[in-house]
Amino acid sequence: MQPIGNHCPCFHSELWSLGTNFPQNVKKAGDNLGGSSIDLVSHSESNNMFQTQESSGESPKKRSSRTKTTAEALKIFVLDTSVILYDHNAIRSFKEHDVVIPITVLEELDNFKKGNDMINYEAREFIRILDTLSGTDLINNWTAIDGTDKGRFMVAMSGDTDLDAEVVFGEKKPDHIILNTALTMQKRYPDRKVVLVTKDINLRLKAKAVNVMAEDFTTGKVKDIENLDAGITTMEGLNHELIDKIYRTEGVTPAELGLKRVRANQYFILRNGKSSVLAYYNPVLRLIEKVEKKSAFGITPRNAEQTFALHAVLNPNVRLVSLMGVAGTGKTLLALAGAMERRREYRQIYLARPIVPLSNKDIGFLPGDIKSKLDPYMQPLWDNLKFIQSQFKDASPEHKIIKDMVEQEKLLITPLAYIRGRSLSHIIFIVDEAQNLTPHEVKTIISRAGEETKIIFTGDVRQIDTPYLDSESNGLSYMIDKIKDHPLYAHVTLQKGE
Repeated sequence: MQPIGNHCPCFHSELWSLGTNFPQNVKKAGDNLGGSSIDLVSHSESNNMFQTQESSGESPKKRSSRTKTTAEALKIFVLDTSVILYDHNAIRSFKEHDVVIPITVLEELDNFKKGNDMINYEAREFIRILDTLSGTDLINNWTAIDGTDKGRFMVAMSGDTDLDAEVVFGEKKPDHIILNTALTMQKRYPDRKVVLVTKDINLRLKAKAVNVMAEDFTTGKVKDIENLDAGITTMEGLNHELIDKIYRTEGVTPAELGLKRVRANQYFILRNGKSSVLAYYNPVLRLIEKVEKKSAFGITPRNAEQTFALHAVLNPNVRLVSLMGVAGTGKTLLALAGAMERRREYRQIYLARPIVPLSNKDIGFLPGDIKSKLDPYMQPLWDNLKFIQSQFKDASPEHKIIKDMVEQEKLLITPLAYIRGRSLSHIIFIVDEAQNLTPHEVKTIISRAGEETKIIFTGDVRQIDTPYLDSESNGLSYMIDKIKDHPLYAHVTLQKGE
């Protein structure tokens, strides 16, 4: 396989694009990753920002030609802090409509700007965006976003309202001040629709209770989570000659199976009565080939799904893998066993998982050094490693290999917080519990891939521990939905717990 170049450009430019058709200029799965692009967080379509125009409070340098009638037809979106911490570019996701940032949101962002976690980065980037957009203008007036023909933004304080959320809910807290800001906008612009945008479900309910329309931030959400690609297709009643042909490792074309279109690295269970064969579509040869059931470092797959998952991990032509499944399906164990089997091809094996502490307290509050703080969160990864080690006797070479790799840091369990800015070359990187990552966090991880690096994401989109993420908006779901059919990517959903 040819080198994929620094920072793996293919994972930068289209992975988060809003369409699902990926470039066809990748001739074979082993080609340089820079030959195509996959940007998970591109806002090329959603960045048609907003520019409304009213006569009052407008920056004189940034006027548009919209009439009053046009302005009245446009909405005012009030953003909650949770939206900005999810996507610092959220302000650019509302097309021609206007955006209001409650001043309380800036106060909350000030508390988040310090640190190495992704939410700290999101807070800092949003503050920089506001500073750039405002220039020398005051931001308590309407200011255009990226041009004079789009939407505007302003930072607003709550004013006199007919209904006070702090009185209604009996407490003065940031959420209620944000609600009051939305109520102020309703009173100030009675002819316009005001919508509070927040990823906090309870805040949306509170908003509706005080007669404020509220919505989730839907940019980056998977529309049909129930039909998310499973990566596996089962076909019944096939001609036994075709099954025999695949068994002879000759392979068949999709047309021979009556298939007009097949996704790259798609897996198949092909049956004819009692005869069956496991297969996958090889995008290099453009053939559906047999998948052999193999063991990896003492771990043997127990069903078809696990066989496919291990095949994807071991396949040298696949550089990005996602394994999704409920607890007990073996996704993390298979990823680690496959990585150990391929250890000679990589300089190091990295294992990581998002840290989601109880009550979302920062790990800095815990006693001890960084290792002591992280060990409780990384214990599930150590458990999988110990299980693999237990498959061998203490005196066996395999047992010693695992011990030596840990001592020499050839196998490293590490937090995700410090990955931004690094370039990972000749690494196999396993990211567990990826459903607790945002789309932007997944993109950040992928963009760190250097030469000859392979990244494996595992997780269960039905078991999310991070506030403000759900099965539709998390990074794992979005990646599965957007990168399907790319020749460097393979996905398997595991259903059976064995």
